Amino acid sequence: MDRDGCLTEEVGYVNHPTRIRLLPRTAEAVRRLNQAGVPAVMVTNQTGIARGYFSEETLHATNARMQGELAAAGARLDGAYVCMHHPSEGLLHRAAAELDLDLTASVMVGDKFSDVAAGHAVGAVGVLVLTGYGRGEWEYHRHGQPVKPDHVAEDLLDAVEWALARAATGARA
Repeated sequence: MDRDGCLTEEVGYVNHPTRIRLLPRTAEAVRRLNQAGVPAVMVTNQTGIARGYFSEETLHATNARMQGELAAAGARLDGAYVCMHHPSEGLLHRAAAELDLDLTASVMVGDKFSDVAAGHAVGAVGVLVLTGYGRGEWEYHRHGQPVKPDHVAEDLLDAVEWALARAATGARA
């Protein structure tokens, strides 16, 4: 799952931990994955560090606050991977190796077509959520995109419910 616009509100560069806010149904979505025994993994690009907008220390404090909010709601991420320079599917491969995940049985959820494309690049299914930048991406840019999402969901909880139902049928990417 992407962080900004998928797990949390999209507010631009999060340069202070108090600016991070879970989207309304995020904790429930992550809790559903936890209860189903499905690894809940965040993979996010945070280029604001390379651009000097915030420090690596701020990033860690921000992610810790987000994880604390999830924990307070009875949910947990099984892994959190951050690229501080530029978009890359490399983090997906790293997460798969470290958490023993089968990427072809995985679902990448994000609010941008680039998130969907990253998932497809590693053999995963790609879901576009309409939170964050997602609604604008879907309504105004979908026709010109070379990549098409396998599913479009209202939010992360809808994406998780779709993915869990899909997994119950034994579907793979």
